[in-house]
Amino acid sequence: MDSPLATVALPAALAIIMFGLGLSLTVADFARVARHPRVVTIALACQLLILPVVAFGLVLLFDLPPLLAVGMMVLAASPGGTTANLFSHLYRGDVALNITLTAVNSVIAVVTLPVIANLALGYFEPSTTGTMGLEFTKVLQVFAIVLVPVVIGMLVRANRVDFARRMDRPVRIASALVLALVIVGTIAAERENVGSYLADVGAVTILFCLVSLAVGYWIPKLLGADKRQAIACSMEIGIHNSALAIAISISVLSSVDIAVPAAVYGIVMFPAAAVVGWLISRGRGTVPAKALPVQHETEKASKKH
Repeated sequence: MDSPLATVALPAALAIIMFGLGLSLTVADFARVARHPRVVTIALACQLLILPVVAFGLVLLFDLPPLLAVGMMVLAASPGGTTANLFSHLYRGDVALNITLTAVNSVIAVVTLPVIANLALGYFEPSTTGTMGLEFTKVLQVFAIVLVPVVIGMLVRANRVDFARRMDRPVRIASALVLALVIVGTIAAERENVGSYLADVGAVTILFCLVSLAVGYWIPKLLGADKRQAIACSMEIGIHNSALAIAISISVLSSVDIAVPAAVYGIVMFPAAAVVGWLISRGRGTVPAKALPVQHETEKASKKH
């Protein structure tokens, strides 16, 4: 697919989003896994193992066409988005845990996204697209899409903490706008089929979103996580990086059709997360509403000097 959306707009849009993610990360976010291995392991197991199984079951239940079925699996394999941090803060979750999960899962996705996409392509066998495979060039492409902008953002933050702090809000706003444009652009590219796509994947994406949010909350909570950690896991697992799923679908798999579930999910996940967040944050066990968002160790250190 050689349209400007695939060759220019999408890579640039995703670079902005992933660079913004990098600006919010430090090495401490990865090191924090060693201090809280249990909750991180539970959340990653939900994200990497349970969600693909849930998505596969829903695809079979709704009998989706092959391309849309592959799109659902790519969506399920995509990591959490940076917006999960905002929702977690709004509903009194453990934002530090969100940041750690986003950091770790974004790295793991370099491997898991190609694997799950390849398995889905092999199983559903859509006739209008090639296989993603695990060829070196394809893995490099995913690596460049996912990690290179993040690493650049982390390097900027490590060397220019004050600049990264000032840019955090503008980049987050820009990322949200870019995400909206990516979704609108994807739907516009298939505008003649929007009605049928919504009929095909509207219900399944809403159900998948609700199940993701529920799995992210209840499984960690039942396995011993406190309420703030469970809320963080729910937002992280329920709010996917749909822009990444769209970029992989269009730029790597060369199919707008495969991108449709992620585009629809990008619309439905925010109101769904808002309702679920309000429900699960009610009652006891959450921090006061005036609590401040988490600060990185580097920021705390900078204030001492």
